[in-house]
Amino acid sequence: MISELVKEDSYKNDFVPFADISDRAAWEALPPEMKDSVTENGLQYLGYRFPQIPLSLYREFSSNGNRTRCEDKVFQRRYALDALVLAGCFEGNGRFMDDILDGIYCIMEESTWCVPAHNTYIRDTPQSPIPDYSNPVIDLFAGESGATLALAEYLLRPEFEKISPFISRDIDFRLRERIFIPYLNRHFWWMGDGKEQMNNWTVWITQNVMLAAFTRPDSVLSREEKSCILAKAARSVDYFLEEYGEDGCCSEGAHYYGHAGVALFHCLRIMNQVTDNGLQAVFREKKIRNIADYIRKVHITEDVYVNFADCPARCSRRGAGEYLFGKATDQPELCAFAAADLKKNPDPLLTGEESLYRRLLQITTWEEMTGANTAASIAAGGCVSESAPGAGSPGGPADAWFESTGVMTARDGRLFLAVKAGENGDSHNHNDVGSFIVFRDGRPLFIDLGVETYCKKTFSERRYEIWTMQSQYHNLPSFGGFIQQAGAEYAASDVSCTITDREASLSMEIAGAYRRPGEDTGCIRQADGTLALKDGAAGIRSYRRKAVLTRGENIRIEDVYDGDLPAVLNLMVCFEPSIEQTGEDAWELSLDGERACLIQGASAVSAEEIYLEDEKLKSCWGQRVFRIQVRMERRLALTII
Repeated sequence: MISELVKEDSYKNDFVPFADISDRAAWEALPPEMKDSVTENGLQYLGYRFPQIPLSLYREFSSNGNRTRCEDKVFQRRYALDALVLAGCFEGNGRFMDDILDGIYCIMEESTWCVPAHNTYIRDTPQSPIPDYSNPVIDLFAGESGATLALAEYLLRPEFEKISPFISRDIDFRLRERIFIPYLNRHFWWMGDGKEQMNNWTVWITQNVMLAAFTRPDSVLSREEKSCILAKAARSVDYFLEEYGEDGCCSEGAHYYGHAGVALFHCLRIMNQVTDNGLQAVFREKKIRNIADYIRKVHITEDVYVNFADCPARCSRRGAGEYLFGKATDQPELCAFAAADLKKNPDPLLTGEESLYRRLLQITTWEEMTGANTAASIAAGGCVSESAPGAGSPGGPADAWFESTGVMTARDGRLFLAVKAGENGDSHNHNDVGSFIVFRDGRPLFIDLGVETYCKKTFSERRYEIWTMQSQYHNLPSFGGFIQQAGAEYAASDVSCTITDREASLSMEIAGAYRRPGEDTGCIRQADGTLALKDGAAGIRSYRRKAVLTRGENIRIEDVYDGDLPAVLNLMVCFEPSIEQTGEDAWELSLDGERACLIQGASAVSAEEIYLEDEKLKSCWGQRVFRIQVRMERRLALTII
């Protein structure tokens, strides 16, 4: 799609992200309250002592699996530099310059911009404990660091020239050494080749490489080199787009949408500008429009989203990226959603964002997003709404069926249901084929825990030893110890989705997610937490699930089992459960003192308390969650009221 539009002579102009510091009219035209906020943020870093990153800290990931201690210091340096650069541009008086230069040279003096967890040349292979100066790795954060330094240099170039010609020269040297030469001369897996599975890395890094390259003068990076970078970037974007269905669903989930769908938009935006609007027609493509609007369709309430796979339940607020994506694809509802969410953001300046580009976009689009909200302003490119439509509200997102990933979302203003069919081979996969999420009145009833803080196990052959990634800790059955397996071949089958004005339903067969196709072998968790293959899984002949939201009434989960192994349905909740037997095989489940669910067809129901140790999980769910275990025979029905 994109490569076809990029020819040998397509590169026309350098990329202009915003006016540089010398254009005082442009900076002074930004809202005074924005200047005050940005300056206040910058003042926090006057005289800042940039944290040291000794080699011993870098090596921690290889030695003990800890990736946060080193990364925290890496990111702190960039948060500080971003704040200082933006404050310096707003003031224009040089007060922040000493600290800016300290930050720039501190980052340039790092032995690598690649974080320890990514320090490998081949995907999913062991990381080297020490970076190789002679052979730089371009990972997510090398790309981010390059873009940040390039943008800082672009914005402050007139002032740097007054101080010394060496500043810009030094930055350009580092960019060529660590970004441009390896990008042009090497193939990294995330670039794509038509065989390797793509993910957010592809567009996230590509966006940043282009941002760095296309803000360089021709004297630094030749037009021939820029044309080569553009052509290579276009191919990568095409490989990325091939992974998406026409429905635009992000298989990595809402958390990664900002670095997948929105990063795709930034790629297209940069390409469009440097080709003199050569890609303008792309924004009208159905797939691109659907990728943009995906985030609205998986929104539940406030900052809570459908969170299958490696996605926390609570995600970052939407802002300039989503707003501009909606504007480019002519989708005012997405503009309204992003603008309204921005107003609720406790950190509207994105001070916890390492990307200077994203921070700059947020600041320079602020007035447009928070100002006008009339139909006339939509046509002119302004914001459209004071508040984001809630689930089931007029103008809110409709039910959605993402056939490419097997995910359905449905809502009626009171109840929200998300169900995943699909497979267990997605990027950032959890073994969760058939699982569901239910909210009522904006409160979670049946949850997906999401993901723990990333560690050495997370992206290794031991990934599925992590308990939150196993099917028995999702809203799914287990069969005599057998749980779901990882891989694209472990999937739902006979999937059928129906959405009408009256109801939304998704039905599927999920037995195939538990056993090897054609074999009597399945996966069990051993006492030490490791996973092993065991014969006997052929005893799981069929497990059919149908999930239905009937508008104005209820949600029903109907399961039918055919097999020889004992079946136990696991249900994950974050509120303390109360269980009452109301009949021979009938039970009533209350959560946090409120009736939540009627259970029919269970011989026993029990609950266990799980104390959370991981800080990322605790930030979503508090100190504890609960797993309800429902022993069933052949048929089971849950009615959420």
